[in-house]
Amino acid sequence: MSGPTKIDFRHRRVREIEDITDVVAMIFPGNTNQQHAAARILLTLKAVAETVASLRVLEEQHGISRRTLERTRAKLARVGLIECVSPLSKRANGRPGWRLSGRMSAALRVLADKIEAWRDDKRRERAEKDERLVGMLG
Repeated sequence: MSGPTKIDFRHRRVREIEDITDVVAMIFPGNTNQQHAAARILLTLKAVAETVASLRVLEEQHGISRRTLERTRAKLARVGLIECVSPLSKRANGRPGWRLSGRMSAALRVLADKIEAWRDDKRRERAEKDERLVGMLG
């Protein structure tokens, strides 16, 4: 199992996102090689209606190293921006490969809903449970 995925997620920065370069800079902070590779992967997947069998073509077309491409692809999949489609998938009609995924946006919506629900929960039981949990941390 891999370690935590570092993302530069600050609420002010999220509000300032305008295009794909801002998104990849947030997901790959400080690594311009991976930012370039991520932007190429996302643009490639966005441009086609079907799955992309292999991302290796990006190595040749854009001079991205195999290591950078694989590490970038892995992180994009881990955060839920892209997904690998199995040849057994009915949704892909037997075409294996990579495609854009809605997992990250769905997960962020769920997270926002959970934060709002926690913030609005003023019950005494909730406060007691929160206090016990925080006590266990320190």
